[in-house]
Amino acid sequence: MAEPIVQNYVDADLKRERRLQKKRNRYVENFKKHWMLYVMILPGIVFYIVFKYIPLFGSVIAFQDYQIFKGIWNSPWVGLDNFRFLFSYQDFFLILRNTAIIALYKLILSFPAPIILALLFNEVRVLIAKKIFQSLFYLPHFLSWVVVGGIVFELLSSQGIVNAVLGFFHVEPILFMQEEKYFRSIVVISSIWKEIGWGTIIYLAAIAGINPNLYEAAVVDGASKWKQTIYITIPMLFPTILVLFLLNIGNFLELGFDQIFNLLTPMTYSVGDIIETYVYRAGVLQGQYSTTTAIGLFQSVIGFALLWIFNRLARKTDQGLW
Repeated sequence: MAEPIVQNYVDADLKRERRLQKKRNRYVENFKKHWMLYVMILPGIVFYIVFKYIPLFGSVIAFQDYQIFKGIWNSPWVGLDNFRFLFSYQDFFLILRNTAIIALYKLILSFPAPIILALLFNEVRVLIAKKIFQSLFYLPHFLSWVVVGGIVFELLSSQGIVNAVLGFFHVEPILFMQEEKYFRSIVVISSIWKEIGWGTIIYLAAIAGINPNLYEAAVVDGASKWKQTIYITIPMLFPTILVLFLLNIGNFLELGFDQIFNLLTPMTYSVGDIIETYVYRAGVLQGQYSTTTAIGLFQSVIGFALLWIFNRLARKTDQGLW
């Protein structure tokens, strides 16, 4: 009785081994066939390993009283003390609120902007005009935030163009960069101006991939350009929009240090001081490495949680990152 049972186990092991061998052979054949593609992606893989994955081990200092001369291995372990200090710090929730509000403004206003611009570009039929407009909108992306910040300060200064126009209508000069109520709007508008052209590239590529037969059939049925956009272009763009939205939501609390730092003034700290600027002051200038690493870890956990939640919601539409 035992022999048939043993034989069944042996047969099952042999079948499993054959399947694994076929899988290994398939991988080897695939690598031999597409080895040039694997070589091409190798620099990207090395980049992510060296600059993205290896630094993750440094997150351990969030649980230490890190001392630079003792290093990671010899610094004393403090457990969750840095996080307790973080949540008891009186300005932490102000910084978190500022970050969340600006991030929400950017998500609501900045994210749809490239989609709208791509739809408008798609309707331009004069090729030369289309290329000129695209180049003009792409250009700001290649300027650093130092340059853009300088342009914004010049435009909005008391002697700038904006106040000159307001003065023409007998309006008193406004100190835009020194007043709190204007700061967040300036951040969002400058972000849209700088990145809207670059963001349209993916959407234009997705639009170019839509089957022209769909539009031809819509024209035959008497659909206007507006209806073609609503019922063909936008639904076909939805998977791309959803993927980019998920990638954006994963970086929800990461606004970018460069922009805020170059636009921030002492008078706007109460509404513009965000996690990145605080980490720079406390971590780089004051040497509070453990506390700022704890903030960064908290920021990453929130981003991952939002990504996981929205990805689960996206799966209900058979879309998602995984």
